[in-house]
Amino acid sequence: MAYRMLTRLRDEAWPQELIDMLYLDDDTLGWAESDSSQAEDDVVHKDSNGAVLSPGDSVTLIKDLLVKGAGFTAKRGTPVRNISLVANNAEHIEGRVNGQQIVILTQFVKRTK
Repeated sequence: MAYRMLTRLRDEAWPQELIDMLYLDDDTLGWAESDSSQAEDDVVHKDSNGAVLSPGDSVTLIKDLLVKGAGFTAKRGTPVRNISLVANNAEHIEGRVNGQQIVILTQFVKRTK
């Protein structure tokens, strides 16, 4: 756990010195380096205006979007409520349009209040 905390403070000089002095066996070092929560924290979803999106937000489409595989076009101005965020891709969100769960690019939505 100390290794993970020190690597988050790596831009300072003193944590790097402590990491260099730290001895961990290969299994423990592998576990410490596989910090999955840090990777999830790095992904930030933003709409077309730069507003940060959160799970459960409502957005509005700013462009007509052809929905591949569903055979319809999601019209500009369509509200999408209760969105969910794609964990490993900051450009994708998921939401329901016309009763269909679809993936939407964040560049084509704006957050509504």
